[in-house]
Amino acid sequence: MNNSSHIQAKDLGKVAVLMGGWSAEREVSLKSGAAVLNALLEKKVDAHKIDVKRESIFDDLKKGQFDRVFIILHGPGGEDGVIQSVLEVLQLPYTGSGVLASAIAMDKLRCKELLQGSGLPTPAYMKLEETTDMSYVGASLGFPIMVKPTLEGSSIGMSKVDEEDGLSKAWKVASEYGDTVLAEQWVHGEEYTVAILGRTPLPVIRLETKRDFYDYAAKYDDDDTQYNCPCGLNEEQESQLQRLAISAFDAVGAKGWGRVDIMSDKEGKPSIIEINTVPGMTSHSLVPMAAKAKGFSFSELVFNILSQTLVEA
Repeated sequence: MNNSSHIQAKDLGKVAVLMGGWSAEREVSLKSGAAVLNALLEKKVDAHKIDVKRESIFDDLKKGQFDRVFIILHGPGGEDGVIQSVLEVLQLPYTGSGVLASAIAMDKLRCKELLQGSGLPTPAYMKLEETTDMSYVGASLGFPIMVKPTLEGSSIGMSKVDEEDGLSKAWKVASEYGDTVLAEQWVHGEEYTVAILGRTPLPVIRLETKRDFYDYAAKYDDDDTQYNCPCGLNEEQESQLQRLAISAFDAVGAKGWGRVDIMSDKEGKPSIIEINTVPGMTSHSLVPMAAKAKGFSFSELVFNILSQTLVEA
């Protein structure tokens, strides 16, 4: 955690809660932002909503005379280093990771390259383009294959492909969300997520869905998605996943808070799927669930994240 127990609401000054934005995850961000704003107000923080627009964000932040910022923007423009760069120019302290770590973690292809170069386990992958030999991709990775855009979150644009004929169609769907598309080897096994608060990994959550994978609907719409915490692993196995998550966080230079998604194959060998530097904070979101298992209320979690902008200053 961080040493924020002595921090009071008045110490944080006037706070801008940045939400919305222009990515495909705008609606999720607005829901997350509303929850964060309400939590801060509950804690008597002088917090204010800003629905981020490209053309007005500089003026909105300058006119507001804010002391710090809580970033709860998901996807391109908010989670990829862009808004972090704006805040660096304005010299406004902000929650979460910096410019470079945000950019790397958001770009799934670059992130996997860095993880691989750091000696950390991640599923085999290939870059997909319209002219790619799809038969070669299938022969190299085997089926099924996960196809995903590299610059979106919330499983937007992702497809599970079971045979070669489906690769071109999946590429087309993913390419609607950006030029770069990733094909990733499918991992048969359990899916886990590790939330991180400060330098502390929270209890591991094991995800179960009746769908082919933990897609957008499973995350935000389904009521039968199961979030198992305790996750069912023994203490050493859970600790292994937590250490792996911290190693991944450190590899990209992430800080403050976030979430690392991990798949474990049938032999129990874990692989890092992706790193989220601004995870969701809706009623279905995973970081609040993990924090609750650790004894944090939602408002305490949000206050803790914001307080890091003082502790790290």
